[in-house]
Amino acid sequence: MENLKEKARAYALRNAISYGGKASQGAIISGLFNEGLKKENIKSISSEIKEVIEEVNALSIEEQKKEFEKVKDIVSEREVREGLAELPNAENVVMRFSPSPSGALHVGHALTACLNFDYSEKYSGKFYVRIEDTNPDNIYKPAYKLIEKDSKWLFDGKAEIIIQSDRMELYYKYAKELLEKGFAYICTCASEDFKHFVEFKENCPCRNNEQGENLMRWDKMFKEYNAGEAVLRFKSLLGMTDPNPAMRDFPLARVNENTHVRQKKKYRVWPLMNLAVTVDDLELGVTHIIRAKEHRDNAKRQEMIYKVLGKQAPWNGFLGRLHLKDMRLSASEITAGVESGKYSGWDDPELLTVSSLKAKGYKPEAFWKLAEHIGVSENDKTMDRKDLFELLDTFNK
Repeated sequence: MENLKEKARAYALRNAISYGGKASQGAIISGLFNEGLKKENIKSISSEIKEVIEEVNALSIEEQKKEFEKVKDIVSEREVREGLAELPNAENVVMRFSPSPSGALHVGHALTACLNFDYSEKYSGKFYVRIEDTNPDNIYKPAYKLIEKDSKWLFDGKAEIIIQSDRMELYYKYAKELLEKGFAYICTCASEDFKHFVEFKENCPCRNNEQGENLMRWDKMFKEYNAGEAVLRFKSLLGMTDPNPAMRDFPLARVNENTHVRQKKKYRVWPLMNLAVTVDDLELGVTHIIRAKEHRDNAKRQEMIYKVLGKQAPWNGFLGRLHLKDMRLSASEITAGVESGKYSGWDDPELLTVSSLKAKGYKPEAFWKLAEHIGVSENDKTMDRKDLFELLDTFNK
């Protein structure tokens, strides 16, 4: 590409003028695709684009408008969407947001959730809020109602609420199918021993169990084995020699006899994230997922499960970490603060919960537009409290 930096600056100025003086990387890259930029070259130019964004965002809107008048003729005449880039294979789009019930939703949740919601709206698709509560040890009971209330407001009543612990028999069905087809096994090795097998790329002795032995052990997980004595493991496609240790026969389900706040003592075998998420995404027909880039390994694990089941895995887009300076967003810390009386409630003005921001007068549309402005990018971003509220104020008009 010729004049890359000049063209990037022109697109940055146009995007900034449309979005309250703040340009986003996603919109600039989208514009540069029209100029001939190839996907494989994005990484090599990211530092230049970052410099352009910093320069443009430092200008006032009036200065940006004056500067854009000088360069507007060098940008493509073809339509460039200032917000959401196109998704691949975007037919019958189904997307989801999957919070754990550890507290109320906060602005960090809202931005990731709203990006998925924005895309489901863009393509007139379906959107689920799926409460992932298959770990009995990490649940705050009021969170179910808090998340449901926040979601109804944030997504304009268009999100369908799903609760994983209400779907246990479905996870059992798929677990048994994986065992019967030879794609999983029940491991009774001590956890320290299995760590050794992973480190030294050795097969666990249980990996060669006959189908009958695995099914017998699966039945015993419901009746006899204590916590830690047996684990359902996926039989990884490259085995214990997979170059990525995280892929080596990862766990799918375990025994946990602790009381679940919703299901009480009804279940003692609990699916782990990669089993429950895969089953739900498959059963709900999820087509596209936008999630934090730290879930990249989980996406690969889930793709393997899809493959052995003969199904097509959803498309995955990954987000860089959004570091909100001087803002505490730990759901568990916020919950502890509300419970201890440190905060007056979930809508305490000091908090950045969805409830608090709603009480300040922000509308759902402000979050939708801010999420669209940030877009899908794997680059980490930093935003301080002042920047956050300036953007929310801009989009709240």
